[in-house]
Amino acid sequence: MNISRLFAVPAALFATLAIGLAAAPAAAQSTLEQVRKRGALVCGVGGELRGFSWNAPPLGWQGIDVDLCRAVAAATLGDAGKVTYVPLTTHQRFQELATGKIDLLVRNSTVTLQRGAEGVMAVAVNFYDGQGFAVPNRLGIKTLSQLAGARICVVRDTTHEANLAGWFRATRNSYEPVTFDTDGAMVDAYLGGRCIAMTSDVSALASALATRDRLADHTILAQTISREPLGPYVRRGDDQWAEIVRWSFQAMLAAEDLDLTRVSVRGERRSNDPEVRRLLGTTPGNGKALGLDEDWAFDIIAQVGNYGESFERNLGARSMFKLERGTNALWTKGGLMYPLPMR
Repeated sequence: MNISRLFAVPAALFATLAIGLAAAPAAAQSTLEQVRKRGALVCGVGGELRGFSWNAPPLGWQGIDVDLCRAVAAATLGDAGKVTYVPLTTHQRFQELATGKIDLLVRNSTVTLQRGAEGVMAVAVNFYDGQGFAVPNRLGIKTLSQLAGARICVVRDTTHEANLAGWFRATRNSYEPVTFDTDGAMVDAYLGGRCIAMTSDVSALASALATRDRLADHTILAQTISREPLGPYVRRGDDQWAEIVRWSFQAMLAAEDLDLTRVSVRGERRSNDPEVRRLLGTTPGNGKALGLDEDWAFDIIAQVGNYGESFERNLGARSMFKLERGTNALWTKGGLMYPLPMR
């Protein structure tokens, strides 16, 4: 048998393989490598909900979602300011992430099972919420059953649209959905009288009404129809990047649990507490495990702060919303926020 014939490769096929091999390194470039080469994190946000993501000149981008983008930039680039924010609609958000237009999506997006089929995956929950309804005070509506037959404003391609249909179907009531591409368009239509009610996350409703100075004229009904755990999404297939985003958020939670703040963290590098030393990189290992510098968590806390600080300045006592922590408090204070072991 002619060995050379056995292993012969047609010229055209060889050329195709050569091109593929030449292109492989670029195609295989990780998200972390792309971010470092670019010198900035590209983060997809909503841009319309004050408290979550909002561009407020001269201060710039603010919000609890924005702070998570900043935390990831601090962890990977050492500078929380190196972020390019891309406002996205609910219809755009997952496609832009899956196709590589953005590195990270932090856009008050509900964590659900089936969204993984879109080539993306959730890696944390940075805010626990529920779907509610806002109605004008003048109508005297107190319960959801009073909305039977009503026109209800909702953003399309969201869990809210599906939950709304499911609730009315389950209660055997009718309603007329009026759908919009953006939160802003929905709120404007509702305030303009096109709908009897609007529905979204309770925090989003409060944010929209407070931003327009209309909170006193409207009621957010006490009843909610869903659980809405909101969190960041990354592309599937890059495990290292998923771990970096997951643990960047966990570092903010752990810092609050250990009472480390933006002001105190520098002095705590001399701490004898083994948990503090691991978190701040004094005891090395966590940085190496993620492919980051050992200062990654220290940089997050020093530049962005812990989770409690982020919540209070964006949604809590130091904000215009004055929201209680509730389910978003640490587990030690009756909430659901439970930092994972940083080891």
